[in-house]
Amino acid sequence: MLGTEVALDLNDAGRAALGQLIGPEIGQIEGRLVQKDTSGYLLAVTGVHLLRGGDQVWRGENVKVRPEHVSMMYERHFSTGRTIGLVALGVGAVATVGASLDAFGQGADNPGRPDSTGSTVRRILLPSQLPSP
Repeated sequence: MLGTEVALDLNDAGRAALGQLIGPEIGQIEGRLVQKDTSGYLLAVTGVHLLRGGDQVWRGENVKVRPEHVSMMYERHFSTGRTIGLVALGVGAVATVGASLDAFGQGADNPGRPDSTGSTVRRILLPSQLPSP
């Protein structure tokens, strides 16, 4: 569990106790769990959510939160199915681009060659591929 991204909802006692350090209107603290023991949670805070809307970005400062100041704890888990789907989509996109480059060339100047129907195929340079004067 250490090193996991977590979010802690603060109760009223937590807002009062951490008010001087974080601010009185904090509803939730997000960050990486650095340490957890009986005295509480040590978070490398990456952001806080305010009670009346709005967010504040932090840069990983460590904050100790006592268990009695937390009303709810959330853990972020990556979805295995979504991760596999995203990887497959990326591999498919790279394969499609590679096949397109092979099929159409890379804008190389080609004086022409017949295709399977007997017509002449001519490749032209795109403006971004023209040699500079």
